[in-house]
Amino acid sequence: MAQSPAAASPGAPEQGCPIRVEHDRRRRQFTVRLNVGLTPGWWEELDAPIRVRFRTAPAAGCHDRAVLLYEYVGKRIVDLQHTEVPDAYRGRGIAKHLAKAALDFVVEEDLRAHVTCWYIQKFVKENPLPQYLERLQP
Repeated sequence: MAQSPAAASPGAPEQGCPIRVEHDRRRRQFTVRLNVGLTPGWWEELDAPIRVRFRTAPAAGCHDRAVLLYEYVGKRIVDLQHTEVPDAYRGRGIAKHLAKAALDFVVEEDLRAHVTCWYIQKFVKENPLPQYLERLQP
């Protein structure tokens, strides 16, 4: 699993923040490993924690990582389908890092994106950056 180029961008690990987004192109997913050197209170350093609820997806099925799943639905079109963060880690800004990494991937690879995932739709509304908006499919 290669580290996403997005992990080196501002949406990836910040100083003092152990969040690192990894991109697995073969499995078409972005992940954040959890329970890896996390100390109490680390999430307090993230700006504006987002409190959201995610439905359970058997595809993610792992409690030691957060995941964002996508599929290619056309030659240059991806569907950002689902974001899941285990209950114990919700509200700490992890989903925000996954969403940013996925959208940065769309921009860097010059793709178009259909956004099925309600959380990513919310993220785009809260972060209406032109480079994201111009790549969204209606």
